[in-house]
This record gives sequence, structure tokens and C-alpha cells, in this order.
Amino acid sequence: MTSTEATFDSAQFRSILGQFGTGVTIVTAVSGGAPVGFACQSFAALSLDPPLVLFCPGRHSRAWAAIEKSGRFCVNVLADHQRDVSSVFGSRGEDKFAGLTWFTSPGGSPILDGVLTWIDCTIETVHLGGDHCIVIGRVESLGQLGHERPLLFYQGAYTSTDAADTGPAPDRNDLEAFLTWPRHDDWV
Repeated sequence: MTSTEATFDSAQFRSILGQFGTGVTIVTAVSGGAPVGFACQSFAALSLDPPLVLFCPGRHSRAWAAIEKSGRFCVNVLADHQRDVSSVFGSRGEDKFAGLTWFTSPGGSPILDGVLTWIDCTIETVHLGGDHCIVIGRVESLGQLGHERPLLFYQGAYTSTDAADTGPAPDRNDLEAFLTWPRHDDWV
């Protein structure tokens, strides 16, 4: 089915996809000596061996074009208190790093102060996917894990986990089994 044959409009499509809660990240790099970055919800783990992640920027994004030229990027996983950072990086401002404290990852990309953690990568490959690109990155180094709640996006708004609703912490072995599930045909 092509987009002209779809039985739904883009507003309905966006609304339905908004039912899937996501984390909020800022993808950064240094290009031409200047830091660049954008807010990104379409980030995911791809492979444990080799360690790969993916994200999906708009094909015509100026920040993505600069990041692609650099050949590297850092995914900054935002904490709940960083809603304003997400808003700045989600807008069309010129200097999104103004007033922010950041330091350089081992690969040379910006790590924003106060993030839950970060993932430093090199660009492995880029595929076209409609009006977006599918960027696969090879993980080169990782940050430490923070102790705050993550910033989440759900139904068109920021949200966070609620400590009262989380229940007991999952057993570490259960988490490890989930991340390394041996029957790959069970997960799509």
C-alpha cells in the first residue's frame, strides 16, 4: 500500500503512534568545530553483539546533516528534570548549547551535564526510511548510570515514571534474561 492508498490521515497516524511511550534523548556531535544536536525519541538498542544502536532523524534535518559529516555521535539520555533541555533541542534555535554545561565524550561528541547516561558511537551505516533516515551506530563507550527518573514522552506530552507505581525492583537476573532473550523469533 502506498501513502496515497492509506485509509487514514497523518493526524490519526501520529495519534496512534503517540500511544507508544518513549524515552527522550539528545543526539549530539561536533561538526566544523561547533557542537550540534537535536531531540530524538526514535532511539533504540539494536544489537548486543556487536553493540549497535539506532536512531531515526528527519532526512532534511540540518543537525543530522552535520552529525552525519562528523561520522560520530553521542546519545544523551535525558532525566526527568531536563524537560527544558529537550524543548530547546526540539526547536529550531541557532545555538542550542547556549547556557548549557557539557563536556566531551571519549569520541569527541558533547555530553550534556545532568543526563542519566550517554552512549558514544560511530556511524556504522545509514538507510533511507520514507521521510527519515535509519542511522545505525556502533557503540564505542558508555557513561555511568544515573539515579534519577528518565524523561518520557507519551500522548504528545512529557511524563515520568511514578515511584509509587513501580512496585518492587525486578530481579537483576530477570532483566538480564530479557535483554539476552535466546529465542529471537519470539520478539519482533
